[in-house]
Amino acid sequence: MRETSPLGTMTVEEYFRFEERSRVRHEYVSGELYAMTGNTSRHITIVMNIGTQLHTASGTGPCRTYMNEMRLAVADDKYYYPDVVVICAPVGDQDVVARDACVVVEVTSPSTARVDRGEKLTAYRGLRSLRAYLIIDHRRRRVERHWRERLDGEWRRAEIVSEGHVPIPCLDVELTVDEIYRRVELPAVGESEAEYEPVDYET
Repeated sequence: MRETSPLGTMTVEEYFRFEERSRVRHEYVSGELYAMTGNTSRHITIVMNIGTQLHTASGTGPCRTYMNEMRLAVADDKYYYPDVVVICAPVGDQDVVARDACVVVEVTSPSTARVDRGEKLTAYRGLRSLRAYLIIDHRRRRVERHWRERLDGEWRRAEIVSEGHVPIPCLDVELTVDEIYRRVELPAVGESEAEYEPVDYET
């Protein structure tokens, strides 16, 4: 989950120094800090399901899969902690910031759904290296998939619900909806969450 931090604005350099000492991770957006707070068991299980599958698929190839802790540089003034990220560019063992993501996965929560489908969707689509961005719904079996076939191609959007397969570029594998939601008990009734407008790629 993400919460607005009471801390004042910082430069990127100040943010890096602060984050080294902080016990709580913070995302950084244009000078503002957002604290990454604890998640529910449901959220953590979904992230683990996806991350484990993609880590196994990475094998000994050039790509690496990270969960939660790897900070991703999205722009000169934006740094996020994706729930799952696949990096196929070189990453040093001592690096604390990754770049050139190929696949990014965010699992929604009541406090992040609008950000995941709005601010982060726009920011991630700006990454020249990104091939796919997956938004995993925490309330029901639904995967919102944004992808492009080529790095210079047009972005496309699809929803995979209940059953089906989710292609993962770069690793050339597919996840099933069953694998994503394995051992996850979804609510019997709807949980409140801010509504959002689907992105229209024609505009």
